[in-house]
Parts: sequence; C-alpha cells; structure tokens
Amino acid sequence: MNKSILIGNLTRDPEFSTTNSGVNYCKFTLAVPRKYSNEAGERETDFINIVVWRTQAENCHKYLKKGNKAGVVGSIQTRSYEAQDGTKRYVTEVVAEEVEFLNTRNQNNTGEPTPPPESHRPELQPIEDDSLPF
Repeated sequence: MNKSILIGNLTRDPEFSTTNSGVNYCKFTLAVPRKYSNEAGERETDFINIVVWRTQAENCHKYLKKGNKAGVVGSIQTRSYEAQDGTKRYVTEVVAEEVEFLNTRNQNNTGEPTPPPESHRPELQPIEDDSLPF
C-alpha cells in the first residue's frame, strides 16, 4: 500500500505546465510541520514536493497561492533523471490523487478570516438569559 495524507501550507505559488503530449500538470511544495518538537523544543517542518495532473492541476494553479493551507492525498513516487552536468539525480514527490483547498474564500495569507467592512457588520442584539433554551 502506498498512501500519503498531508496537510500543510504552500511555500510558493504553484508552477503550472504542460507535457509535450499536452497533459497539464502543476507542482508545488507543502510545508508540513512535524507532530513532535526536537531536543531544542522547536517543531521541525518537512517540505514535501507535490505534483498534480490534468483538470485538478488547472484548479490548483487557479485557486492556490503561496501561504494557502491545503490537504493532499496521494502516493509517494521516486524517479531519477540525468542532470545537465551528467550526474544522476533522484526526486521523491507525492503524486496527488486529491487536493483539498483548506483556506476559506475570505481568508488572507495570515490564515485569519478577513473581517467584513464596517457597513456590512450586523447589529448585535442583547440576549436575555431568560430566553435561552437551556
């Protein structure tokens, strides 16, 4: 079984491209914090390369940007290629089967909800304790 489930923040805007045969793909990196702290009391972060294909690649390119939180389900894949200097390079990445956009539409890059303008805020009415059902 080869399944990876990740939640993290994009480290940069997604890179969109098309293969020579016309298949769309999108690459981005997720910063995924580790669950436990190291000896210095700091939580380390892993930077995981993600590749997304076809229509889902178009959606990621269109809706994701640096700092957004995303959930990815996919499989881990390794590949190798020959670099320009003739050395063999190895790449490990997650090939996404599902990508969930976890920022709400009105969130900014800090992850905090963007407050509505003053003119759109509803008037708060006081609630009497006697009117509560519990």
